Amino acid sequence: MGSTVDRSVIRDAHRMVVKVGSSSLTGPKGGLDGFRLQALATSLAKKAMSGTQVVLVSSGAIAAGMVPLGLERRPKDLATQQAAASAGQGALMSAYTRAFTMHGVQVGQVLLTADDMHRRSHYVNASRTLERLLELEVVPIINENDTVATDEIRFGDNDRLAALVAHLVDADALVLLSDVDALYTGHPARAGSERIPLVAGPEALAEVDVSRAGSAVGTGGMQTKVGAAQMSVAEGIPVLLTNAEQVHQALLGEDVGTLFTPVGTKSPARRRWLAHASSATGRVVLDDGAVEAVVRRRTSLLPVGITRVEGRFSAGDTVDLCDQHGSVVARGLVGYGAEELGTLVGRRLVRDAALRSSTPAPRPVVRRDDLVVL
Repeated sequence: MGSTVDRSVIRDAHRMVVKVGSSSLTGPKGGLDGFRLQALATSLAKKAMSGTQVVLVSSGAIAAGMVPLGLERRPKDLATQQAAASAGQGALMSAYTRAFTMHGVQVGQVLLTADDMHRRSHYVNASRTLERLLELEVVPIINENDTVATDEIRFGDNDRLAALVAHLVDADALVLLSDVDALYTGHPARAGSERIPLVAGPEALAEVDVSRAGSAVGTGGMQTKVGAAQMSVAEGIPVLLTNAEQVHQALLGEDVGTLFTPVGTKSPARRRWLAHASSATGRVVLDDGAVEAVVRRRTSLLPVGITRVEGRFSAGDTVDLCDQHGSVVARGLVGYGAEELGTLVGRRLVRDAALRSSTPAPRPVVRRDDLVVL
């Protein structure tokens, strides 16, 4: 496919998040490849020195720890993954520090767990830390904290983490670097597969095969990258997918990779967190009238429209709001704990102060300012 796609949104981004996968930083048997890491750092340092604020989300800690621990392939059990991450994290940051410092650019390490994104207070604190690092002209290097993360609270891959970080720092662009130079109409090795230069909406992916698995040292395949791209473009952030070898051309806005253009606009930071980073601890099932009110009219959720409460949660937790078929239609911060809310199912709000003592539903279940439609 030919391309005349304008990639100036990448070239001119004031603040960008760049994600690099393990396979782009390591050799065939694991362990850091110093030349590949240096080449990446050089391109990003030049971008930073030109005035762009760069945030790097880097995989590679586990892969970097494989050689010191004598591991021939990426471990599958969590304990060995954590041991490899512990051995490799220091080597990874040391290599980045040397590579960026050669160009006079300072870096700072930020380790995150999924819990840091799910908890509102942690999320806000991470945002403040990253903002301050960028103000100080430091390139934050972010990775999942593999040494302490458990299976239950992992991001699963750094593509999703990168998309969440792009939301967190209110980025102007996201660049996903991997061992694949672009999205193709089929498997890149298959005859007749063509590069897709532009994805302008989900319909462009209807017949595209994204089932390609990740590398031997990484976790994310093409499906995770497309998913991360869709998370970002839904919030107005353009995404470029290409390989690490083409990062220099990509940052210059040249015709490489696949550009995903925004399909939505940026929502307030609180709603971005609710939609993408928060973790629901329960479900509230709504009748058809409540779905109409919440989704179409964007009103607060009242007890009268609830038919069922599922799960255990406390006031202030995030819950999914579902229709009668179980489909999630919205998400919000609930004003009641599960036990108390269970007693209010189907009740009407009574606004007369004289009646409040006998009517246990004085406030909305989810205020419209604490709610996001999915």
